[in-house]
Formats: sequence, C-alpha cells, structure tokens
Amino acid sequence: MRPALQVLAGPIARARLAERGLQPCDIGAIPAAAGGPKGLILNGLDRHLFAHWLPQGSQPVHLLGASIGAWRMATACLPGDADANFRAMAEAYVGQHYEPEPGRTRPSAAGVSAKFARTLDDCFGGQEGALLEHPRWRLHVVTSRGRGALLRREGRWRTPLGYLGAFAANAVHRPWLGRWLERVVFSDRREPLGVDWRDFRTQQVALTEANLVPSLLASCSIPFWLQAQQDLPGAPAGAYWDGGITDYHLHWDYRPLQASAAPLVLYPHFQPQVVPGWLDKAWKRRHAPSAFLDNLVLLVPHPDWRRTLPGGKLPDRSDFTDLGVDERQKRWRVAVAESQRLADEFARLSAQNSVQALPL
Repeated sequence: MRPALQVLAGPIARARLAERGLQPCDIGAIPAAAGGPKGLILNGLDRHLFAHWLPQGSQPVHLLGASIGAWRMATACLPGDADANFRAMAEAYVGQHYEPEPGRTRPSAAGVSAKFARTLDDCFGGQEGALLEHPRWRLHVVTSRGRGALLRREGRWRTPLGYLGAFAANAVHRPWLGRWLERVVFSDRREPLGVDWRDFRTQQVALTEANLVPSLLASCSIPFWLQAQQDLPGAPAGAYWDGGITDYHLHWDYRPLQASAAPLVLYPHFQPQVVPGWLDKAWKRRHAPSAFLDNLVLLVPHPDWRRTLPGGKLPDRSDFTDLGVDERQKRWRVAVAESQRLADEFARLSAQNSVQALPL
C-alpha cells in the first residue's frame, strides 16, 4: 500500500527527530494554513493530534491560523471532545451551500457573509469564554487589514483598485504589500507567541470574547467572495479581510522558539511548500524554504496518495462551481474519511524512537 503521509523538516528539526523521534512535549506551536477546502484533508490528523497525541504533554502550545486554519485552530480550543468537535467542524464546512439571490447568477458577497457568520456562530457562539481559557492551547487568529485611501474601507471601485495596487507592490517586493495591507493578529492574552514579525508590517490585538467570532469571520473573508469586516472590537479601525492574503501559509520566523523547552513547530499542511502570502502563489521563487523554518516539522499528504482521492486531487474552491452540490459534498466527505490514513500513519511514526524526515 502506498504511503499517505510525508514528513519534511528543517535542519534543526531533522536532527532532533533523528535523535529522539516525535514527542508531544517538544511541540511549541502549530500553524494552520489558509487554503479553503484543502484543509479538510487534515481533519483526521487534527482529530488525532488534539484528541490523543498532544494531550500526552503538559506544555502550552500556540495555535496559529488564517482562514480555514483559524477555524480549525479555534475548533481545537472548544471545550469537550476534540474528536467530535473536529468532526462537526468538517461537516459544517462540507455542508456549506450558497444560493444566488433572485436575478443573480452567483451569490452576493453580503449574502455569503451573512450565512457564513451564522455558521461560525453555530460553532462558537456562547463558548467564547471557555475557548479562550483553554488550559493549554493559546489561539492566534490572523487577519489582513486594509490601509490607505483605497483599502481602509470596502467600496465598489476602491477595493478592486486597491487590490490591483497591492498585487503590483507585492510583485516587486513583498514588504511593500504592507503599504496596502497589514497583518493583524488577534492573540491569546496569557503569554506572548514568541515569533519574530519584523518580516512584514504587523499589529497584535488581544483576543477577547467580543472579537473572537468577528476575527474568525474576518480571517475567512475572501475578497470579492465575502464582505470585508469593518472595525473589529478592540482593534484598529478599518476593513479586515482573509488572513491568507498577507499570510497564506504562515511562513513566519519561528527561530525564537528554538530556545524554549518546546522548540519544534509542528505543521500539518496540504502541500510541501510554505508560501508566504496568497499574492505570492505566482512567484515560485518565494516558495522555497528559509532559515525561518529551521525548527519546523511539516506533515503533508504524499502526492501518490493524493491522486487516489475523488477527482484525483484535494478538495478545492473550484469544486463549488465545477460540481453540483450533491457531488461536491459526496467527494468532500470521502476525502474527510480518507484523511484518517494520515492520522494512522502519524500514530505509527510518532511511536518510533527515531524519525527520518526529508529536507524541506
């Protein structure tokens, strides 16, 4: 049987894995990428990690997420049975369906935002306090805040022009994107995250019961598909969009964590490249690993196994338009069920005294 899981790691992480294997007590942070439905393929791993493996340790673990990654990591912090919570999260995502309003060929951004806001409220509403007081997990939700005359408020003409400017600036030099959009991280107030954000313009805001669900909605608000979320509680005024725009795969400087008691970053991901921002997808030279990731362990589906999934690929956003509702949901549920293979292989791997990882 072909393997389902690949393990890649930076040089410091590879040496530690070879010496002592994968240990729950070594994990200081878990990033979770944007990427829409692709994140469904990690559901089995999420259930295993948070319900069975990580509870064997005792250290705090920082959970970092953008877009669907933020939804996944917030789910990890819910009280109760983590396995059941992640199953419910996957079903809520698969069950999404947005009908166009009368006279329209596609749903309006306002309609999608309103319905998606209800989905998030069903998942997290009334549980904000317990979620933010999780005894071990420390949640950090990534959003992208518009700047300047064109992007600080959403508008019919301003927004497209602003994103055109953002794309051009990013194409020349990624930090220049910060003139148009900045990273705003809504963070657990109990202890600092311990990463270095000097790579890109960043603000940090305390995560509270009042802004938890609004920041999750903002982090999932894909421009032009959903509305920007305006003036989030406790945060700088402005329009907030999908955290994946500035931080598609959270290619952050994790090296400061190396000096901690839990020095490794464990990253369940759907591809072997850690792309900095959504606008960097076209710039392949920015997909290469950097020293930022020296202590990172990447768990990814094996490409041969991925081709055995329905349609020969991971679920993706094009399925919303290319497939009928029933067929899309059927394929996505199969992918979620098949994701258990990743968890089973991780369980066997993490029981070993030494793990040989591939270079990033």
